[in-house]
Amino acid sequence: MSDYEKLVPSPTADTQPYWTGLQEGRLCLQACADCGKVRHYPRPVCDSCYSMNVTWVEASGRGKVHSWTITHYAFHPGFKGELPYILVTVDLDEDVRMNAQVRGITQADLRVGLAVKIGYDKVKDDLTLPVFERVTS
Repeated sequence: MSDYEKLVPSPTADTQPYWTGLQEGRLCLQACADCGKVRHYPRPVCDSCYSMNVTWVEASGRGKVHSWTITHYAFHPGFKGELPYILVTVDLDEDVRMNAQVRGITQADLRVGLAVKIGYDKVKDDLTLPVFERVTS
């Protein structure tokens, strides 16, 4: 796994619990400790009440496809071997949206409202990325 040639995230104090959760096979989302609003992507301030008090909740990892794009051009050389690949925007059950690549879903399978669940792609010993897979049960 040490030959991973793609760009990798640089976790910050605000995002580390998210990345740690993925590494452990859990999707953790930020929630405001004052008003309770769940948010994604992780950030220091609640966009609802402007509180800086944060807690983390374990999400179901389930949602429905909101939209998608099929990428035909590699923005970084490390992605050339995956072209074309599909990125989906998913409305999670926790009422936030999340983007990630899909696994096991073809272009012909895609539709708005398709039920999906989070998957975990361990790309390096210390890096697990989220992916979305079709819900089969």
